[in-house]
Amino acid sequence: MSVRTRIAPSPTGEFHVGGLRTLLFNYAWAKKNNGQFLIRIEDTDRNRFVDGATNRILEVIKEYGLDWDEGPVKGGDCGPYIQSERLNIYREYIQRLLESKNAYYCFCTPERLDKLREQYSSENKTFKYDRHCLSLNDFEINNRIDSGVKYVIRLLVPEDELVTYEDVVLGEISVPSKEIDDQVLMKSDGYPTYHFAVVVDDYLMKITHVLRGVEWLPSTPKHILLYKFFGFPLPKFGHLPNLKNLGSSKKMSKRDGSVFAIDFLKEGYLPEAMLNFLMFLGWNPGTEKEIYSLDEFIQDFDLSKIHQTDLVSFNKEKLDWFNNQYLWKLTNEEFLERLKYWSHRFNTPCLIQDLSEIYSHLQLLKIISLIKERITVFSDFDKSVDYFINSPQVDSLVLGKYSNDPKKVLEFFYELISSQSDFSFEKLDPLLHNTVKENGFSMKEYFMTLRIALTGETVTPPIIDIICVLGKDITLIRIKSALQNF
Repeated sequence: MSVRTRIAPSPTGEFHVGGLRTLLFNYAWAKKNNGQFLIRIEDTDRNRFVDGATNRILEVIKEYGLDWDEGPVKGGDCGPYIQSERLNIYREYIQRLLESKNAYYCFCTPERLDKLREQYSSENKTFKYDRHCLSLNDFEINNRIDSGVKYVIRLLVPEDELVTYEDVVLGEISVPSKEIDDQVLMKSDGYPTYHFAVVVDDYLMKITHVLRGVEWLPSTPKHILLYKFFGFPLPKFGHLPNLKNLGSSKKMSKRDGSVFAIDFLKEGYLPEAMLNFLMFLGWNPGTEKEIYSLDEFIQDFDLSKIHQTDLVSFNKEKLDWFNNQYLWKLTNEEFLERLKYWSHRFNTPCLIQDLSEIYSHLQLLKIISLIKERITVFSDFDKSVDYFINSPQVDSLVLGKYSNDPKKVLEFFYELISSQSDFSFEKLDPLLHNTVKENGFSMKEYFMTLRIALTGETVTPPIIDIICVLGKDITLIRIKSALQNF
């Protein structure tokens, strides 16, 4: 049977970066085995449903360069792929469970259940429904339904049974049925719960591997019981470690900062860099190789190399390293085009527009070559190029930190640069350096003073390169402006 994997995001908000990692693993396993990767939208939690979230989830997946073989928009033989469009299917299968006595009606009010939970909590026990409604006969059930009493349908968990399965990540897992609650399968609003719909859908969509976050580990025995009651063949289950911020002991949450996949694109991370980073969150090839294309990852991906742990660290510094590596490998032309796309796509003001009005295309490429290795994300671009547009505001105190006589230094450079007609790097670089050296001046003192006067910064790309981009007129204007402080 062909390998078929899936992800099933809920449209309750933006797509979580942890969901993107899970998608990546499912995608890679399907493609490695020449199988199919599906997307199913699980929108049965109507209280948390966010209008437009489905489209945004699908769009951000595309933004990261990923795709699906079956699912919303694309269609397929196992649709519909949105759960709210599959309610008739769930009604049919819930009826089967009722007829086989593997599920039952429950008419308990929220107030009674809350009181029961309080009782369990006061006794330091894990809540389990007490089967108050299990003893109702058909007459009582039908009478309550006809009277309009709200109800849910619960799973009837067998007593004294050991639910055992082989997790492809964690190994053999066994759970006594006495620890499993009679889970609600169908809610009072007529929508299925996740636990019921996921089993029906995975079976009908022929899913062979269910790779999902470890937070679903306690739910898997309930799902296995449903597979057994329906007589469905079991897929292979694998539980992936959740993501946590470095130094934390809890799953990543919005309180910790950016957690949505779209946020990282808005900040200016490259999709391919983020994917490369996510590949190593819970998986390792066992080699020193770190830079992976998507195709290389698919080739090397193996379920046996997924980490057997609850949490893996989302190290932002490591992500920054990956992104810097990918930015550095872009040609200057590619960098320029990707920067423009980023600014336009996310409606982010960027100084590239101002630079384009001041400098030629070749000069823009030169600027990019100077700053490309020094930025981590596209949102760093503006602060890295500001001095190519705006004259710095410096005073004598700042200049005096690096020279005993900054006025003398600036007058020296003003006179030397004023006399030059050839302003090419090949002419200017040896001229300035050799003249400073021949006069016995300190290279550090003179060029740091010049750097601050021209850029307002103490750390920049080579100052002669910057001068060549600024041009003779602007360079002299800025030196003269700095001299006015004395």
